[in-house]
Amino acid sequence: MTDRYAVFGHPIAHSKSPLIHAAFAHQTGQDMTYEAILAPLDGFADSVAAFVAAGGRGANVTVPFKEAAFKIAQRLSPRAARAGAVNTLSFAADGILGDNTDGAGLIADLTRNLKRTLAGQRILLLGAGGAARGVLEPLLEQQPATLVIANRTLSRAEELATLFGHGIRAATFEAADTPFDVVINATAASLAGELPPLSPRIFGADTLAYDMMYGRDTPFLDFARAHGAATADGLGMLVEQAAEAFYLWRCVRPDTTAVIASLRA
Repeated sequence: MTDRYAVFGHPIAHSKSPLIHAAFAHQTGQDMTYEAILAPLDGFADSVAAFVAAGGRGANVTVPFKEAAFKIAQRLSPRAARAGAVNTLSFAADGILGDNTDGAGLIADLTRNLKRTLAGQRILLLGAGGAARGVLEPLLEQQPATLVIANRTLSRAEELATLFGHGIRAATFEAADTPFDVVINATAASLAGELPPLSPRIFGADTLAYDMMYGRDTPFLDFARAHGAATADGLGMLVEQAAEAFYLWRCVRPDTTAVIASLRA
């Protein structure tokens, strides 16, 4: 029988995940389908249970259900436990396994696709919510010289800095005002077409400004470009985290280069 997979979200019609996984399945010869499921805001767990009962093998989880997915998982990968959020579910006889592939996707996009070395670099991570939390451990594993979390509310940034340790510093958006090598926007501001109150001094001639948002030019990217930074959106991260999930489910690693190029076109 053809294996079923899906992505759950609210909203979900915009998702490129079905296109991405269809391309991966065709490329690797996997007998599977992948669909987008709109889950009610108060009915995520029931929607997943219905999908599993209908033969679902695995699922991706997007906004706003990553913390809810964390709660329904009966087992967690180490990186999901550290992130406190789940974006990939695997369904088996021994229960639901929760994983988080966001950080792996970000690192793969930055280092492999964008050819950016992170070791010894000064990194500024904007935001202290679930998106930021999901990528902190993988960023630390790259051994940057400096990692600063900037957030509108300082206490939220301080909580994450304390939780993850390794010399992470916390600041408000306005207080981060020295140049960084890489600035990553993990806030929800781009979803609303807004710009966090950033100092232009965080950007230098060699800065890469990276927005996890994809599919549109955001105020953050416009602002960074206007102050001399190179820019990149999160489309590569989207494809790379999907490839990591695909590997977890199917034990075969797809080539992402052609898929990213196709989506860009």
